[in-house]
Amino acid sequence: MIPGLQDADKIHTTPVTKTYTIAGKSLTFESGRIALLAHGSVVIADDDGDYLLTTAGVRNELTDIGYFPMLVEFQEKYYASGKIGGNRFMKREGRPSESAVLNSRLIDRPIRPMFPKRVASDIQIISTILSSSGVSDFGFFGITGASLALMLGGISEFEWPVAGVRVASDEAGNFIFDPSIEQTRGAHLDLIVAGTEDAITMVEAQGKQADDALVMRALEYAHSLIRELCAVQRDFFEEYTRVYPIPNTPLLKRESHPETHTLVAPYMTQERLWKLYNLGKVDFHTQFDALVDEVKTGLADKANVHEEAVKDVHDSVHSYVKRYMRERVLTERIRLDGRRPEDYRPISTTVGLLPRVHGSALFERGITQALTVTTLGGPGDAQLIDDMYEEETKRYIHHYNFPPYCVGEVKPLRGVGRREIGHGRLAEKALEPVLPALEDFPYFIRVVSEIMTCNGSSSMASVCGSSLSLMDAGVPIAEPVAGVAMGMIYDEKTGHYEILTDIQAEEDFLGDMDFKIARTKNGITALQMDCKITGLPLDTIAKVFARARTATDGIRMDMTRQLSAPRSELSPYAPSILSLQIEIDQIREVIGRGGETVQKIERDYSVDIHITDEGLVTITGRSQQTGRLALEFIQSMLRELEVGDILDGRVNRIIEGTGAIVDLGQGKNGMIHISRLGATERVSDITQYVNTGDAVRVRVVSIDKEKNRVALERVVS
Repeated sequence: MIPGLQDADKIHTTPVTKTYTIAGKSLTFESGRIALLAHGSVVIADDDGDYLLTTAGVRNELTDIGYFPMLVEFQEKYYASGKIGGNRFMKREGRPSESAVLNSRLIDRPIRPMFPKRVASDIQIISTILSSSGVSDFGFFGITGASLALMLGGISEFEWPVAGVRVASDEAGNFIFDPSIEQTRGAHLDLIVAGTEDAITMVEAQGKQADDALVMRALEYAHSLIRELCAVQRDFFEEYTRVYPIPNTPLLKRESHPETHTLVAPYMTQERLWKLYNLGKVDFHTQFDALVDEVKTGLADKANVHEEAVKDVHDSVHSYVKRYMRERVLTERIRLDGRRPEDYRPISTTVGLLPRVHGSALFERGITQALTVTTLGGPGDAQLIDDMYEEETKRYIHHYNFPPYCVGEVKPLRGVGRREIGHGRLAEKALEPVLPALEDFPYFIRVVSEIMTCNGSSSMASVCGSSLSLMDAGVPIAEPVAGVAMGMIYDEKTGHYEILTDIQAEEDFLGDMDFKIARTKNGITALQMDCKITGLPLDTIAKVFARARTATDGIRMDMTRQLSAPRSELSPYAPSILSLQIEIDQIREVIGRGGETVQKIERDYSVDIHITDEGLVTITGRSQQTGRLALEFIQSMLRELEVGDILDGRVNRIIEGTGAIVDLGQGKNGMIHISRLGATERVSDITQYVNTGDAVRVRVVSIDKEKNRVALERVVS
């Protein structure tokens, strides 16, 4: 926001613009041209025509809702890529696409922890892609844009700068900053990393069973770019202040009562705190609430205790419980449920639980339950992605559902939230690298994880359950994938920390890190990391990887005891799908004039046929038999005739004095010359030997490919 800006002044305002080079890519930062009344705004653009506006706004109205009210929105505009979009009845952008929701989460996750506790001001970050080349997903620059917009908005309590980068790598470790969409699809490792100048705070990654060493090198490279972008923000901030003053935008904070902490202290005895250990999720919260009520009752009976101080008891008790839990982990290596830091909860699995679905598995880790169901379909079931980029289809879809009953709550169902979309995409990333190629397994796959009970790590339970469900459905995945959520207790004063394996719900809430890792025995397939502290150094991340590898090896062994490999046969309720790769110049032959050939095959054999531009023919049949018959028909139709072949045909035309035209099936014809009817004497009347409609066995005598003529002779038994 430019202080004191009036309509008459606008013509005299000068935008602040500066171009930087990061990893060979030219990036231009600009502020002061558009969005002039936003508290802070910045545009990040590149030479390809990508143009991302990010704004930050603050509303200082005290809203004590118990959490930090920050809202992040990422907007895709159809016009950005020269697309009208929508449907026949609605051309305005509607609900955010899945990619927009994921980009919103990517911006939110590293920005939110950089604000002080108890902030009550409403903060809104809106990142809008106004121009897109369609070459790359420019959304990750919203992290850097949000940081700089907050800086320019004068929010001094925000710990800036924060930056985000996207890096793709091949198996040899050749890194690409800001890769194209095509480069990410072919990458061995694809990472989005956010952080500060000192540490990494967020990771979102997919790997094709990438080894730990490659991931560590990629993180190191990504952090070097993050430091450069942080330096860019500082430099641009200084450049901006030479032209415009930075406003002072203070933040409101929820009221705290320091005396409450002192009043609560006598009640926080070891005996009371020990009662919170080795309890189930429900019992823990019941015991915690009882402790809060006990303290409130005790304080209410005392004289000179301010009423507002009593209202703050819950937070004070929580603070004591958190500190005590953390100290026991750091000093005694004892967790809330009695586990050691490296232990994961007991695992049990049930496969084939649902009799009529194509594949199912119930994965249980402790009381966390993920019921995962696999459904197989044909090409017509593929999901069409309609966003501002070019339309594309998804061959594998993972949906994650988190109903209120899974955590013992009662609330209305209001559709899919950002959490469900984010966890579903994480599971997709984890499983995509082990799926068979479409040419080898021509099915489209939908997997749904229903979280039945949750005490933490439900997203990783859905990854484990999905591996089992896919194998139960007979999907020939390369390797089963296991996932685990890693946590951390970190002492900022001493630097001492403990890594926690398989965190449960309370540990996620009381700890400093949530690091989800999915991997096969060969390497990493997906990562998602968020920090509540200022970040993680690379050597600490390496230790998390090592601990997680040990855990996932054990989890994979436990979860595959009942089913260790994909079933050899599909469910009898799954559709029959067969595929055939044909030459591009044969596509027209299969389709026929006006589609008559392919439509006749579909009618005759009760199948659906899909043909790609690359010549992949997919046949979806109601039964295995009809699918095979249709496939054999197409193979026969495309098979090249050879001299000497003996075939059965049917006479469809007589040419007097010359011969008979024979329909050989599959669109092929040949002619029996009058001299090759198998007669022992000169033939004057062809109909003495064959007539229109007669079945006849013939041998191929010669083939003239240039004139498309096939000469036949009648085979006389």
